[in-house]
Amino acid sequence: MIVAATQFAPAAGDIAANVTTLAGLIRAAGAEGARLVVFSELSLTGYEPSLIRARAELVLTEDDPRLDPVREACRAVSAAAVVNGPVRTAAGRPGITSLVLGPDGGLLTRYDKQHLYGVEAEVFEPGGSDGRFELDGLRFALATCYDNRFPELAERAAADGCAVYLASSVLAADNDSFDRVYPVRARDFGLYVVLGNVLGANEDGVGGGMAGAWGPDGGRIADAGPDKPGFVLAEVG
Repeated sequence: MIVAATQFAPAAGDIAANVTTLAGLIRAAGAEGARLVVFSELSLTGYEPSLIRARAELVLTEDDPRLDPVREACRAVSAAAVVNGPVRTAAGRPGITSLVLGPDGGLLTRYDKQHLYGVEAEVFEPGGSDGRFELDGLRFALATCYDNRFPELAERAAADGCAVYLASSVLAADNDSFDRVYPVRARDFGLYVVLGNVLGANEDGVGGGMAGAWGPDGGRIADAGPDKPGFVLAEVG
């Protein structure tokens, strides 16, 4: 399977603009053969926890009509997409939520980030269960940024028959995760690891790009580079 790992600079608090960007990247990646497109943490709003706390309209629902252009893009190119944003939970506060939209535009699963970092704990509700879905016979696991510091998530994914571990993150260029987390998770648990990351300024700093993938031996198999928006393709499975 061909998977696209994306990177771009989300517009802070502008869901409509970011949805337009997501839909365009899905269509472009799908046209090049991608069956799945992976985006960064909070790609729908930008990584702006304080802004999300202040503006209730930035919280989405699973069936939010503002995501219709993303659903339409998935259907147009028959590709699934992992999109992440603040999505309402039963507890009231939003989760940092990955919604996996299938090639037909329907919801395959949702995953709420389990390990919140810093100010996130003041704004968001932590998730309580692992994220899984299947596509074309492959089993996928979901994790979000700080989650990846906890190897038990990847260990459970491998034990549950997952071949691919999808990491939606917000990382600066000097973050040691590129060397000490993602390739280690891949090598230690025999997984393909696919990273969607950001570019541009955000509440945490400046996104460092380098979206891409690692093979089960821990070696890099795709790298989008540090500064160009777009996507890179990787073959997984």
